This record gives sequence, structure tokens and C-alpha cells, in this order.
Amino acid sequence: MSESVRLYHGSPIRVPRPLFGVGNPYNDYGLGFYCTESLELACEWACPKARDGFANAYDLALDGLDVVDLDAEPNGTIEWLAVLFANRQFDVATNLMEAAKSYVAARYPAELGKADVIIGYRADDSYFSFARAFLENRISLGQLERAMKLGGLGRQVVAVSEAAFGALTFAGAEVALASRWHERRMRRDERARRDFDRILHEEPFDPAGVYMLDLMREG
Repeated sequence: MSESVRLYHGSPIRVPRPLFGVGNPYNDYGLGFYCTESLELACEWACPKARDGFANAYDLALDGLDVVDLDAEPNGTIEWLAVLFANRQFDVATNLMEAAKSYVAARYPAELGKADVIIGYRADDSYFSFARAFLENRISLGQLERAMKLGGLGRQVVAVSEAAFGALTFAGAEVALASRWHERRMRRDERARRDFDRILHEEPFDPAGVYMLDLMREG
């Protein structure tokens, strides 16, 4: 029996057939089809604005696919950052941020190989603000790792190869009502930001922590 996993994709529309090679190349892990194993998160992601959307369901057959988890050995938070910085476009406010971004991308490349599927944290506005704080040398790596667990903002499963797209089977879609899910999405994001602010105020400096400048100087 082949191994498969049920995935969900939140969208303003029904997506019965995800198209390979279509989309935004500057997403967290580059061009791909972004899903979650959580129906609840998919419903929230389907309603970024106060309009109804759809939680599309799929079964992904994993047999023969190369799956890379950025939160599992040999990868970790710093490798997740390297992938993020290699794909996302964002403004760098200082020379330190520019140097740090280049250093992380070059020094800690994730072992993606010829991955068909990539699993890792979803860098929405909240998570990306945490990553920027580390890049700016404002928080330690340990504080960043704790921040990534806050708010339950979720991990994503991304089909990146043509083989992975071919292994997806549409299993239907249900309406995500904005009257319910948009507000829950906003509350989840606010909770994550509030918890992160608590880390900054309660631990303004992590004396035993490793900061961005420490990594750069070691290198």
C-alpha cells in the first residue's frame, strides 16, 4: 500500500488541478504549491481578507518522492532562514542586514538536493518579522527558535517538482466563511506577535545566546 498524506490549500477559489510552474517565484521556498496538513489553518489562509474562500483538499502519494523537512536533521532554523533569504524579496535597512543576509545564504545552505516536497515553517508577516529581528542582531538564535513555535502559525508542505504535482489527487473543497475564519486568522497572528513582544521585553538580551554577529565573526 502506498503512503499518502492529506493536505489542504487555502485559496479564494477552488483549485481542482494545481498547475506546475505557475505562481509566485518569491514565496518562502520558491515556486511551488503551498499546502498544510491542518484543515483549520487552510480555512484561515483562505480568508486573508473579509471574503469567503475555499479549503481545497488533496491526497499526496509520497512513494518515490524526495521529501525535505527543514525542521529535521540535518537542517534546522538557520537552514530555514537560508532558504527564506534566497527566495523572499525584502528591504534591508542597514549594511549589517545586507551582509548578514548574504552570509546566512552562503554559509548555511539547506540540503534540498532535488527535493520534490519541502516542509517547513510558513513565513507570514509575523514569522518574517522574527527572522528580520535575528538578521538585525536584535534577538539570539535561541530566541528565534522559541519564537517560531509561538502562535501556532503553522508549517507548510510545498510541492515543488513536476513529480510531486503529479502525485496530488484532488479530494474536494469546502467553503471557508470569512465571517468565521478571517477573524480567527487575525487573532492567531496577533497572539504570535504578542508572545514575541513578550520575549523581547522579558529577555532583552540573551547572555548565553548566539547572535547574528557571533555567527559572522566565527565564520
